[in-house]
Amino acid sequence: MTRTTYTLLLYLLLPFTLLKLLWRARKQPEYLNHWRERYGFYHASSHDPVIWLHCVSVGETRAAAPLIKALLRQYPKHQILLTHTTPTGRAASEQLFGDTIQRVYLPYDVPFAVNGFLNQFKPVLGVLMETELWFNLIASCKRQDIPLLLVNARLSEKSALAYAKIGKLVAGGLQSLSAIAAQTATDAARLQQLGANNVSIVGNLKFDVMPPEDVVIQGQKLRALLGENRTVLLAASTREGEEAIILDASANIPNLLTIIVPRHPQRFSEVESLLKQRGLRYQKRSSLNQPINQDTRYILGDSMGELFTYYAATDIALIGGSLLPFGGQNLIEAAIMGKPILIGPHTYNFADATQSGVEAGAVIQLNYAAELCEKIEYLINNKSICEQMSVAAIRFSQASTGATEKVLQLLARYLVSQAD
Repeated sequence: MTRTTYTLLLYLLLPFTLLKLLWRARKQPEYLNHWRERYGFYHASSHDPVIWLHCVSVGETRAAAPLIKALLRQYPKHQILLTHTTPTGRAASEQLFGDTIQRVYLPYDVPFAVNGFLNQFKPVLGVLMETELWFNLIASCKRQDIPLLLVNARLSEKSALAYAKIGKLVAGGLQSLSAIAAQTATDAARLQQLGANNVSIVGNLKFDVMPPEDVVIQGQKLRALLGENRTVLLAASTREGEEAIILDASANIPNLLTIIVPRHPQRFSEVESLLKQRGLRYQKRSSLNQPINQDTRYILGDSMGELFTYYAATDIALIGGSLLPFGGQNLIEAAIMGKPILIGPHTYNFADATQSGVEAGAVIQLNYAAELCEKIEYLINNKSICEQMSVAAIRFSQASTGATEKVLQLLARYLVSQAD
């Protein structure tokens, strides 16, 4: 596929994007806020030179947090601009950074919208987080001599095969980037096979994410509400269909309290309906202000930005997105908090981190989802194993830090430091 063909296809699809926003707004009305930004029309601007980072949603925003904080310290005369695709990503940046940065939506990847964005903010440097390849955006940055880097880049085998089908377009886009900072040697090799050059391996920024300063205190407060004499299992960032598997696995384990935190907030009501349909005793985190009832078996984690607090209050962490073929969610936060980690068989989004965690003794990976009940009971009945896994998780996470400093050194090649 050529970029001309790609652009024509996007223009054909463009009239349907408003319908898509309306459809998503049924469950998440925030999709209708700032909708003009998605077409390249902005009210915000900056008089200072702009360092721009694109963080699609919550995961990318939180992963970029150490880098953004370092940029704020090192380049105080620059304006940090974050772009997002989802309302939850935008909300996460508000929670993390408040008014210290600017935030807008990245426009759809059609030339007039992309040019509207670049002309409005005139970034001196752009950073795409993880695997965000927008080919007209990349081409416009190159044409305007704006350095654009792909940072914390990862590429699963599945994604690599998909990109290979449009090889010419992908190769041109990758080669137009100023530099690529890959998470692992495997990611770097896959990117190079697709045509990328100027690729370096820096590690995963997510290992540098720091928990909130009060996370231990908040975790203790939550645990006091949950009860000290029960084993608490946290099912973090669950995806569609996984909650049923978790409910089946935990149903007959005595004295187990299970916290289920769906990955996407628009699914909170869906998961609550499932709990009701099964007649299960549950309470919602949003209304939890006193110790839970003795017969409560499940907590619906319907709050935002509390995942570290959940980890601090729990005994065992189950990583969602891995029981069914979604590729897995981030296990690194659980490791940072020193929790024994269970993860399902589907981890292609975090394959290297999962393998490293297993080898370090911090992670138990299921061969198939039906093993979940067995593995939960195994950890409950083997406290010494849990303690060993907890120590291993902390060592594993600490041994993998340092990506932020390497990325800063890379960005410095394209920025003249104005630090005081």
